Amino acid sequence: MSRILNIGAAQMGPIQPDESRASAVARLVAMMREAKGRGCDFVVFTELALTTFFPRYYEEDRAKMDHWFEREMPGPETRFLFETADELNIGFYLGYAELTPEGRHFNTAILVDGNGKITGKYRKIHLPGHADHDESRIVQHLEKRYFEPGDMGFPVYRQNDAIMGMLICNDRRWPEAYRVLTLQGADLVVLGYNTPDINTTGLYEPSYLRSYHNHLSMTANAYMNSCWVVGTAKAGVEDGCGLIGGSCIIQPSGEIVTQATTVEDELITFACDLDMAKLGKETIFNYAKHRRVEHYGRITSQTGVEIADQAAE
Repeated sequence: MSRILNIGAAQMGPIQPDESRASAVARLVAMMREAKGRGCDFVVFTELALTTFFPRYYEEDRAKMDHWFEREMPGPETRFLFETADELNIGFYLGYAELTPEGRHFNTAILVDGNGKITGKYRKIHLPGHADHDESRIVQHLEKRYFEPGDMGFPVYRQNDAIMGMLICNDRRWPEAYRVLTLQGADLVVLGYNTPDINTTGLYEPSYLRSYHNHLSMTANAYMNSCWVVGTAKAGVEDGCGLIGGSCIIQPSGEIVTQATTVEDELITFACDLDMAKLGKETIFNYAKHRRVEHYGRITSQTGVEIADQAAE
């Protein structure tokens, strides 16, 4: 019998710097209710879904940026989202900025079940951008200034009859992230992203490549790891900075089965047959039968000379 999970990817339009948490949460709740009305069991929200993408702003005193972070989850301003999940019996993935009781800062995502209870957490590992003000950049991208690399590894969680793994934004570009999750049996990888529509370093990059590489990283890894991938964007022009959309749901064949068509709040849905992941996992990408880790440490050149693998040294 097929395992069908009705999933919604709830893309957000821009959150301007003066938009309140309460307003952002109300937008999320509206899409959650729409998802329930369309038969969804689980909704994927985006990265930093409660605030504008504040790492574009440089602040010498980092403590002055702490107002963008959540000190508890749920908190007074986010509890309504959890209560609605419990009311509707619908789970969700949510990205936000986390400030721990010890004063540590992470770009974080959580899984929440249909009872409104947190069932899993992930902290972003692959932080892009830079740590200090860069006058050469068109827009600052200061994730390395305001966040620490995640310290939880790549955990998986059982929820909604699926084995779920979480990623956040730049993590989606790194194949080892998906591989570690699927080595633990993940058949569904969910993630949110806030991706500028230009290369912020000022180096020339055709604009179409921003969207192409976004989808390429997710579709290729869905296929090579035989898993469903749901990628949800923050999109549109946010305080003068454009963010790509392209939220999508991808099946284990690497094919996009549904995709957002706007750069605004938009819900896309699909009835995902989780058992479709079995084909690749049991045949061409059967790790136990075909993966040969013992041979990765050395490369043999065309001349027959062994070259030490730098990663193994």
